[in-house]
Amino acid sequence: MLVDAGFHAVDGSSEFPLPRCGYVVRGGALIAFAQPDSSEPANAFRIVGAHTDSPGLRVKPQPDTGSFGWRQLGVEIYGGVLLNSWLDRDLGLAGNLVVDDRNGTRLVRVNVDRPICRVPQLAIHLDRAVNETGLILDKQTQMTPVWGTGQALDGAFGQWIAQEAGIERGLVRSWDLCLYDVTPAAVLGADRTLLASGRLDNLLSCWAAISALIEASSTPGNATQVVALFDHEEVGSASTTGAAGPILEHVLERLVLSRGGGRIELLNALQRSLCVSADNAHAVHPNYSERHEPGHRPLVNHGPAVKVNVNQRYATDASGAAEVQRNLDAAGVPWQTFVSRNSMPCGSTIGPITATRLGIDTVDIGVAQLSMHSARELCGTADPLYLVAGLCAVLTQRDRDAPR
Repeated sequence: MLVDAGFHAVDGSSEFPLPRCGYVVRGGALIAFAQPDSSEPANAFRIVGAHTDSPGLRVKPQPDTGSFGWRQLGVEIYGGVLLNSWLDRDLGLAGNLVVDDRNGTRLVRVNVDRPICRVPQLAIHLDRAVNETGLILDKQTQMTPVWGTGQALDGAFGQWIAQEAGIERGLVRSWDLCLYDVTPAAVLGADRTLLASGRLDNLLSCWAAISALIEASSTPGNATQVVALFDHEEVGSASTTGAAGPILEHVLERLVLSRGGGRIELLNALQRSLCVSADNAHAVHPNYSERHEPGHRPLVNHGPAVKVNVNQRYATDASGAAEVQRNLDAAGVPWQTFVSRNSMPCGSTIGPITATRLGIDTVDIGVAQLSMHSARELCGTADPLYLVAGLCAVLTQRDRDAPR
């Protein structure tokens, strides 16, 4: 999307000046930017943050296992997975192979775009009380998918994936591979107002952020527009490509340096900047409405929710919320407010981490959805477009304190 819109790839060794519109990719993270026509080094930043990862099942380095005539894949649970949602689904395989050749890494979904394995559920005849006592799954022993029949042989998976990718087995050093439900996204409902898909949390926000940046870059204003898509949010963000790492700070500093500024100009820019952390919110569940705070129950197709938590699980404060609400109002985007029930622990986002690391005023918002962290999630069809319009309004907001 960025390349088609005229954005240019930038890496750590790129010389100045940086292009007006560019992007940096590192592992599972992407930082994209559109600079204003003004060359002022202390221009404020308007940042939209999101995360690229989703909970799921990741293939272990030595995955070959099995018994009783079943060949199985050893997987590691990534993030807060709703385990039962992965049962009895046709699962594909996607990710990177690290290869000893000039290409370095190889994406494999283009080679393996079909069902490969399945985590089979125990038949009710062997667990008669499951509907009364509830399903409890052991992550180590009961979430191991089957992917064939016969004897489990060491190295069989590595040999198979190399063959599928058209690579000599000896060249495959390691992999970063995940399983995914191969069922495509679908629009649901008699009125076609619902969207079901895997990984809505949080690829929906990633798509909306990039779409908004592309639209906003044609009217850059006098602030630098930035989209930061981080990896590893679901496991704490503490990595080189996570929000707790330095990747965003490094890109922001390079943008200031490319305009002739230094550390002082960077600090001045950060003081006047705004970050919106876009991460999906919990819509009120019609079957479990008692799990929601009575005065703050977001509805699907009613616009993004501004997320508030006084214990700083979200970064929103009153002044930041008011600023973003003004942006949404100006764009004609409806909005809601989400607060978690006092008796329910509140999840978190990249918002507090970004605010803490950079000292940037940060506001958490997100599209309301059901089935968060399931293998297949549900939201409204209108809300993704509402989010694009709202984020575009944030990115095009002028820096009121810019030098004149």
